[in-house]
Amino acid sequence: MKKILVIEDQDDLRELIVYNLKKDKNSEIIEVPNANEALIVLEDLSVDLILLDLMLPGLKGFEFLKIIKDKPRLQSIPVVILSAKSEDKDIVKGLNLGAEDYLTKPFSFQVLITKIDKILNRSQNGTSNKLIYQNIEIIPEKYEVYINGVESKLTHKEFELLMLFIRKPKQVFNRHQLLNTIWGYESDVYTRTVDSHISSLRKKLGSQSSLIKSIPKVGYGFDL
Repeated sequence: MKKILVIEDQDDLRELIVYNLKKDKNSEIIEVPNANEALIVLEDLSVDLILLDLMLPGLKGFEFLKIIKDKPRLQSIPVVILSAKSEDKDIVKGLNLGAEDYLTKPFSFQVLITKIDKILNRSQNGTSNKLIYQNIEIIPEKYEVYINGVESKLTHKEFELLMLFIRKPKQVFNRHQLLNTIWGYESDVYTRTVDSHISSLRKKLGSQSSLIKSIPKVGYGFDL
């Protein structure tokens, strides 16, 4: 069963969206009224598609979109924007930030459901963005990692670290960069968090652990 996350602050519209999705789709629907709660949900739950309003209280839709597209574990989740913003500049901005599609309000639920079907079917029928680096294989959509063909269970943060390293090999990251990119904050107090997660990730990589290189007094790199 596919999981769809609906982020919409207008209660009536959110309920209507959820009602139509439940009526027409074999999906589990998770609904939240703002993007801040959505980020909390995504810490613990894997979803297959996000429906995103832009004019939200607190964290705005564009800001949320940029955050998830910068996170290796979340960036492959397709996002469909549903917004009253109908100017070309807003549509172009949303698509350039990585949205899969953009529907302006008011929209047809039949059109929305058709677009969702196409996106989910495409994901299911083959177009997995599998990443392979030496003997490491990652299937981002399923959050699965295989080392020498054997699955290795990573935490969300370990998964994000590995995705970042594999997407940007030969690059050196200092601890503050890793802390800001993966955890979203900067603090000298928490840089040991990075070291702890790197140590745990290395153990889970087994024979591939040597790909993560320590740079004394700086940070880490991958396959340097």
